[in-house]
Amino acid sequence: MSKILGVLGGMGPLASAHFMLRLTLLTPAERDQEHIPAVLWSDPRVPDRTAARLGGGEDPLPALLRGIRGLEAAGCGAIAIPCNTAHGWYAAMQAATALPVLHIVEATADELARLGVTEGPIGVMGTAATLAMRLYQQGLEQRGWHCLVPEAAEMEGQVTPGIALVKANRVAEAYAPLAEVARSLVARGARAVVLGCTEIPLGIAAGPALPFPVADSIDALARAAITWARAD
Repeated sequence: MSKILGVLGGMGPLASAHFMLRLTLLTPAERDQEHIPAVLWSDPRVPDRTAARLGGGEDPLPALLRGIRGLEAAGCGAIAIPCNTAHGWYAAMQAATALPVLHIVEATADELARLGVTEGPIGVMGTAATLAMRLYQQGLEQRGWHCLVPEAAEMEGQVTPGIALVKANRVAEAYAPLAEVARSLVARGARAVVLGCTEIPLGIAAGPALPFPVADSIDALARAAITWARAD
């Protein structure tokens, strides 16, 4: 099997581009030839995942499968999807391809362990659909963590607007509302905060570093991809 990584992206485009940047920066390499061959399929036409789950919007699965077919045709050996909410269709995507599809929730759980956060409540930030589907709650609770999520008012007033600001390329403006919610989760007892939407790490990175552990789902997926690429 080829060690070319396929990246099913465009959800959103900036998050996908940032994933490629982090994949490059986190790869231990001294020269071009030591980096991971990768093909980015960045298709922002994929229907909105949150609207599909919560508002009866158009099903994104056909567009996701179209991207998978394209990555298969390009000779990729595994697929990474730098969009958390798209993992609500993970089972259908994995069933449609023989290629391994790296799971962003599993990767983020590994990132928490790498950070040394082995117990205690974990704060989880994400889109309304990601939280409603309990992608992180189920995945982390299976590994022994208890999850705290933002209050409904925080989702409506800060998290969802913060994500929208990143998607609108107004990244610096996203820091204040997103960081405020992260701090609120820690004040409620969270030992660390999962940035479980790939727009959220971009907003958080636009301001001062938070004084507690954060598990960045973009970095987590990049590390999982590097582990896959370097495996014998």
